[in-house]
Amino acid sequence: YIFEAEPVTKTSIEVIELFNQTRHFVSYMEQSHSLKHLADKIANETRAITGYDRVMIYRFDKNYNGEVFAESKREDLEPFLGLHYPHTDIPSQARALYLKNLVRMISDINYTPVPLLTINNADHSSLDLSLSVLRSTSPIHVQYLGNMGVGATLTISLIHENKLWGLIACHHYSPKYISPDVRLSAQLQGHFLTSQIDVRQSAEEYDSAREINNAIEKLLDEKFELNSDSLLHIVSHHSIMKVCNASGVAIMLNGRLFKNGITPANNNELHQLFNWCETYSGPKEHFSTSKLAAIYKDADSLCNTAAGIIYHSMGNNLNTAIMWFRPETIYEIAWAGDPAKAIVKDENGLHPRKSFQLWKEVIKCQSREWIKPELNGAATYAHALQKHIHLLRLTEEEARYKKLNDLLTETNAELENINWISTHDLQEPLRKIQIMASRIIEYDDQKIPDEITRSVQRMNASASRMQNLLKDILSYGRIRHDDNKTEPVDLNELVAHMLLEMHEETADKQATLTHFNLPAVRGTPFLLNQLFVNLVRNSIKFAKAGTPPNIVISGNGPERKFDQVYHKITVEDNGIGFEDEFSESIFKLFTRLHGIAEYTGSGVGLALCKKIMQSHNGYITAAGKPNEGAKFYLYFPVTE
Repeated sequence: YIFEAEPVTKTSIEVIELFNQTRHFVSYMEQSHSLKHLADKIANETRAITGYDRVMIYRFDKNYNGEVFAESKREDLEPFLGLHYPHTDIPSQARALYLKNLVRMISDINYTPVPLLTINNADHSSLDLSLSVLRSTSPIHVQYLGNMGVGATLTISLIHENKLWGLIACHHYSPKYISPDVRLSAQLQGHFLTSQIDVRQSAEEYDSAREINNAIEKLLDEKFELNSDSLLHIVSHHSIMKVCNASGVAIMLNGRLFKNGITPANNNELHQLFNWCETYSGPKEHFSTSKLAAIYKDADSLCNTAAGIIYHSMGNNLNTAIMWFRPETIYEIAWAGDPAKAIVKDENGLHPRKSFQLWKEVIKCQSREWIKPELNGAATYAHALQKHIHLLRLTEEEARYKKLNDLLTETNAELENINWISTHDLQEPLRKIQIMASRIIEYDDQKIPDEITRSVQRMNASASRMQNLLKDILSYGRIRHDDNKTEPVDLNELVAHMLLEMHEETADKQATLTHFNLPAVRGTPFLLNQLFVNLVRNSIKFAKAGTPPNIVISGNGPERKFDQVYHKITVEDNGIGFEDEFSESIFKLFTRLHGIAEYTGSGVGLALCKKIMQSHNGYITAAGKPNEGAKFYLYFPVTE
C-alpha cells in the first residue's frame, strides 16, 4: 500500500461553487459555436478556479507536436497563444503517464526529493508510482520548467477516443499548492472540454459538409450525355471542385485527360502522376495527402498546382481515374525555440533546452489539410462518376455491337444472294453443259477423235461434281437457317430405315453395316437421316482398297461432359483412317485431306454433319489412325 497525505487548507470548494461551475458548463454549451471559443471559456474558468498565473489549452497534432490552442493569463505576462512546441518537449514516456494519471501537480519545482525506501528482500522491491499524486518528477522536466521561469504547475490530461488529445497546462511563477477538491474541480473542466470535442468539431464541419452535399446534388442532377465528351462538360461544371473544396480537377479516361482549374500544365507530368497514384494506392484504389512532396519524388515541380491531392481510381481499367488538386499554402509556424534543439546533450548528460525565444519555420510545398467532409465528398462523387463511366462504356459497346450487327446482317444478305445464285442460277448453265456434252459423246454421224471424246467426258464429270457441290452448299445453307420443330426420334428405327434405302449403294461396295443400342433423341427426322447417310457414305468412300467396308453404329449410354448429360453414339469403320492432327479440321467447310483424283466429294459432307449436330444442341468429334479406320462420336443432349 502507498499512503499519501496532504495538508488541510481553507480553500476547499463548497457545494454551491460546484453547482455554479456546472451551470457555467451549460452556458458555455449554449454560447460557444466552435471548439476554439469553448476552449477559451474553459481556460478562463480554470484560471478563476485555481488562481494560476497562466492556464493554457495545449493541443497535439498527429505527430504529437503541441500548439497553444487557448490561453488565459496575467496581463503582464508574455502571450504564448499560437506557439508550437516540438514533440520532444513531452516525450512518449511522459505521454503514456498522462494517459494513466490524469492530474499532475508540482507545487514547488525547487522541492527536495524525499527517498521512498523499500525492504531489500521484498518480492516487489521496485514500487510502481505511476498513480501517485505526490511522487517526484523527472529531473529533466523540472529543469525544463526552471528554464521557463515557472515555479509551480498543474497538468490535466485531455483524453479523446482513448488517445491523448491535449493538456490543460497551468503555470504559476512562484510556489503554489491547491487542495484535492480544487484539483478535482479543475479536472471537471477538462472532462467537460473533451466531452464536447466531437460535438464542436462536427458543428464546425457541418457547414462545410452541407455545401459539399449541395455541390454533389447539383452534379448528380445534371443529365450528361453518355459519351466520352461528357467528361469535358463534367470537369467544366462549376460544382466539380466544390465537392472537396479543391482548386483543380483532372479525369483520365483510357489515357485521355480532361482537366479544369489549377492543375499541372504538363500533360506528361500529369500522366506520370496518375500512373504513380495507381501503383501507390494499391488495392484501396484511393488515397489523399496534403504533402505530396513527402511521398512522390517528382513533386517539386508540382508544388504550385498539386501540393495536395485526392486520388480515386474508377474500375479495373488502369487508365481511368479522377484527381483533385490543391496548390501549396506557404505559412509560418511560430515555435517556442528551435525544435531541432529541444534536447541538448553534453558531457554531463541530457538537458532540456534553455531558449524559448520565438523561432519561425516556413512551410512550403504543402497544401491546406483535407478535412473529413471533403474526403467523404470526393469519395461519394468518385463512386457516382464511376457509375457514369460504366454506363458510358456499355453505351459505346452497344453502339459498336449494333454497328457490327448491321454489318453482319448486310453480309448475311449478300451471302444469301450468293447462295441463291450458286444453288439456282448456276444450276441451269451446268445442266446445259451436261446435255451438250452428252450429245457430243453420243453423236454417231461423224467420227469424233478419241482425244476430243475424252476431253468432253472430263468436262461432263467436272460439271457433275460442280452440280453435287452446289447441292451440298444448298443443304448446308438450309441447316443454318432451318427452324424446324423437333420431335422424339428413335434412332434404331431411323438407322434401320436408312440402311434399307441405301441397300443398293452398300451392296455395290460389299459393305457390312450393323447398329445396336441406339437411344431415342429429340430432333428433326430428315436432318438426322441426312447425318447418318453422310457418315455412312464417308466411311464407304474412304474404304481401304481390297477390304470391304465394315461400319458399326452403336450407342454407348449417357455420358456427362461440360456439366451436361449426353447420349453418346459411335460410328466406326475400318477404312483408311487419318492422322489425329486432322481430327478437327475435317469438319471445316470445303476441307479435303485427299485430292479429287483419289476420292470424289465436295468437302461439305462432314461440315454438314457438324451443323446438324449443332442444330440439335449437340456436337461431333472424330478420332482416327492411318490404315486402321476412323471413329466419329455423336453427342446428343439428354432431355426429359
